[in-house]
Amino acid sequence: MAAYIARRLLLMIPTLLGILLISFVIIQFAPGGPVERVLAQLQGADQGTGGRVGAGANDLGANLAAQSADSRYRGSQGLDPKFIAELEKQFGFDKPPAERFLQMVKNYATLDFGRSFFKDKSVLTLIKEKLPVSITLGAWMTLLSYLISIPLGIRKAMRDGSRFDTWTSGIVILGYAIPGFLFAVLLVILFAGGSFWQIFPSRGLFSDNWAELSAPAKVADYLWHVTLSVLALVLGSFATSTFLTKNSFLDEIRKQYVQTARMKGLTETQVLYGHVFRNAMMIVVAGFPGAFVSAFFTGSLLIENIFSLDGLGLLTFESVMNRDYPVVFANIYILALLGLVVNLLSDLTYTWIDPRIDFETREV
Repeated sequence: MAAYIARRLLLMIPTLLGILLISFVIIQFAPGGPVERVLAQLQGADQGTGGRVGAGANDLGANLAAQSADSRYRGSQGLDPKFIAELEKQFGFDKPPAERFLQMVKNYATLDFGRSFFKDKSVLTLIKEKLPVSITLGAWMTLLSYLISIPLGIRKAMRDGSRFDTWTSGIVILGYAIPGFLFAVLLVILFAGGSFWQIFPSRGLFSDNWAELSAPAKVADYLWHVTLSVLALVLGSFATSTFLTKNSFLDEIRKQYVQTARMKGLTETQVLYGHVFRNAMMIVVAGFPGAFVSAFFTGSLLIENIFSLDGLGLLTFESVMNRDYPVVFANIYILALLGLVVNLLSDLTYTWIDPRIDFETREV
């Protein structure tokens, strides 16, 4: 097992390099960029940059020239080429792409993600500030969806074709069909002072006086704030795992060894949890890494926006829109690394569930 873990850890290096390289190449061909964003701000067309670059750009803006500059940047007409060159140097674009990529890989190997282009903070500081919100939403979403889907899927498998199976399938499919953000808006309208009741807060994770509350009051205040956002996330998150659990258990229940166990006089509970459960849960466990990692970004992006939760998903989205490349690449790197590690942990979980699996005899 130790050799298998070592091989998997070594394979993470070229995988991360490939992800970074593909992302870097795509960015090179993407329209727009931080230089054009600053130029748009100087022309009065963009008011969203701000931060350390915006202030520097305003100081350099005094170098406007009478004639148009021959530049590849849109909006650079009328600007001194020296000013454009200074902006490129400030963003690091004065170096060839290959050199920039190699420097980025070298820095990332030591977890040096640089500073944000448009915010006067390091990238790690920004991520640390946003990560608690994303961890909160992702952890609750994953935990609750599995706590619902696994027992429900088992129950549906045991009562396959019954009324219970039919109407629960309808409810699960309906919940899956409704977009999470639409359900979030409905919750705000109904329970967060939108048009009806003001039961839950509509923004943030804590009240303004949270620091002054006692420990039990802090827990209650936190749960009070996350209730609606977690409900909106969980609504459609357990549909796939529910049907996956049901079908996996149905496949196992119909196998010969289950009939043999029943003929030996074992009860249905003993058959289910002593024989079927371990084998049927293998495929369910395989889906955990994707659900866990995606919950930090794709699952909560719109929810963070609706409930004014300043998390990692919203930070990444805003960074892409603002062409804040250090933040974008850092998030890609961290999420990719997290996904690879969680996948490895998932494989190790296989051996815990079923000791018959031996990764040592397999090629990675």
